[in-house]
Amino acid sequence: MADNHHYDAVVLGGGTAGELVASGLARAGRDVALVERRLVGGESPYFACVPSKSLLLSARRGETWEMALARRDALAGHRGDDPAVARMAEAGVTVLRGRGHVAGPGLIEVDGAGHGFDDLVVCTGSEPVIPHVDGLADVPLWTSDEALSVPDLPRRLVILGGGPVGCEMAQVYASFGSQVSVVEASGRLLTAEAPFAGEVLADALRRMGVDLRLGADAGHAGRKDTGLRLWLSDGGTLDADRVLVAAGRRPRVEGIGLENLGVAFAPGHGIPVDETCRVPSDAGRVWAAGDVTGIARTTHAARYQAQVALSNLLGRRREADYRAVPRVVYTTPTVYAVGISPRQAAELGIDLHTAGYDLAATARAAVEADERGRVELYADRSRGVLVGAAAAGLNAEEWMSEIALAIRAETPLSLLTDVVHAFPTYGESVEAPLRELAANL
Repeated sequence: MADNHHYDAVVLGGGTAGELVASGLARAGRDVALVERRLVGGESPYFACVPSKSLLLSARRGETWEMALARRDALAGHRGDDPAVARMAEAGVTVLRGRGHVAGPGLIEVDGAGHGFDDLVVCTGSEPVIPHVDGLADVPLWTSDEALSVPDLPRRLVILGGGPVGCEMAQVYASFGSQVSVVEASGRLLTAEAPFAGEVLADALRRMGVDLRLGADAGHAGRKDTGLRLWLSDGGTLDADRVLVAAGRRPRVEGIGLENLGVAFAPGHGIPVDETCRVPSDAGRVWAAGDVTGIARTTHAARYQAQVALSNLLGRRREADYRAVPRVVYTTPTVYAVGISPRQAAELGIDLHTAGYDLAATARAAVEADERGRVELYADRSRGVLVGAAAAGLNAEEWMSEIALAIRAETPLSLLTDVVHAFPTYGESVEAPLRELAANL
């Protein structure tokens, strides 16, 4: 196998994190190759964030399905990556098309051609998890990739999973007329977040006609003369035309040759990284950023991790701090969370003081004629600072940003209670819980 070229750095995977690292290194004068076998740009612009938020906006506007598809596909660049490849070329990055496999220390093979490198940055992202359900492989099946790229509008759609993707897709397809059912074994939506958030969203989805099968799991599936049937663990059944699997994602770590660098990872888990995004390895300089680490599970988190990795690759030490990375479900109402959730606090043994406020009590809710939602703030009793927050309400992703900053900066509660919010805004809803926390800690 001939060594075609030796690069200062090879970035394996051209998604959000990979693009940022590769272009940043190239602009700093490094000789960089970006290896991508699918689309430069990754999942976010073509099969995830951009098309899903476009469809959600079209649903809120009451557009037709045809209008929504046209807008979605235009924003996703009709799933063509020529502009992204051009951006890389302009930055000075060499794009290597094909499947990358690390053959050994300092050597990567791309579809049979060998290339040397000093630094390797793994940004291979994640892939949908398909649950082990008997017969599922034999029925019409979607992952989010298909649900956000094909033109079909199923008459009856079953969604497996009540997490962020499942909830967003339920709202999209129900808005455009599909008969939607959501199957979630845990008993509630958004199990990783505060219970009230899932309850607010469940109420919103039910009002749209979504059938929520909470506390039930998919037992087995089978074809019918028209469509399919899904048998549930609680004895119920669901007939549909298609199943959308939204049961989470796993880091894409297998089959890329990391074992040839002595990198240890457990199946289904991410590549371990330290606070600088460096991968423990005895075989050279290896880094990782984005979904593949199992830490950065959103586009904005991947960007943050990529910036950390880039700084360290350029010799400017920077350590990642994940205490205040937001988690957002872009439904209507929006669910926003940041920092430690009540569930995480219980697992970590942190004694939380919780203070909440219903959005219905704000003047903005009356003006908007929409009283749905609540905000909760979580403070660590032992330290007297905010460590987490959650909100469910219209545009919560916009007016909760100050709380993310407060958590990251560990801003004193006495200062937070002195912040003046414009009237009438949903942002006023944080004032009462902040005062309660300040008075009791």
